[in-house]
Amino acid sequence: MASSPDPSLSRRERERRRRRQAMLDAARAVFAEEGYADATLDEIAERAEFGKGTLYNYFEGGKEELFLAVFDEASQELEGLIRTVFHASPGGRPLRDTVHEFVVRYFEMVRDQQDLFLVLVKEIHTIAFSDETERVEFFERQQERVLGTLVPVLREAMDQAEIRRLSPTLVANVLFTSLRSMGTHHILEGNHAPTNGPAGAVRPLDNPDRAADALTTILFDGLAVGDASSASA
Repeated sequence: MASSPDPSLSRRERERRRRRQAMLDAARAVFAEEGYADATLDEIAERAEFGKGTLYNYFEGGKEELFLAVFDEASQELEGLIRTVFHASPGGRPLRDTVHEFVVRYFEMVRDQQDLFLVLVKEIHTIAFSDETERVEFFERQQERVLGTLVPVLREAMDQAEIRRLSPTLVANVLFTSLRSMGTHHILEGNHAPTNGPAGAVRPLDNPDRAADALTTILFDGLAVGDASSASA
């Protein structure tokens, strides 16, 4: 997603950034349509309206480097959403309400770029079980960066006794793992699911608000009915 040009930059640097962004936008589109494995640098170059040699001038690693740049850009967008929802929330707003808003806006974001989301998730799983140390470390850094944006908010809520004191990193991980899993399941399920599904079925991209209700209920209220201490083992 392109950002506004910095007027303090020279015209040459602005043009260079404009070209780089055009290449990234083209790569996002091609990866979303073809998947990472089937996408070609020729197709990305054609979509960006640059020669393949020009792409190599900006991304020496070719398709691999372009994909990592696309993933980095997607991580920045998620970070931006976290900052907008959590860090800009009015003081005194319950964390539950803020999490609910974030879940809604997350699923709206995924809904707008479902194909790319699925490609990114697939590559994350592929690389997680690979022996490509550099790529594994890259994705771990991306995850740590995103989680790290939310951790201070959760730690403050724990300090204020708004939520139980647990590992804030673990709580953030549970939230994002749940979001990614719900979004992936919905997309993979596709049109095979009936419109009038079973009672209680949640399709997060069709109804983000209902999905947010379900997820915040699980996170904040748990699964136990009544007094958890009275539940049998």
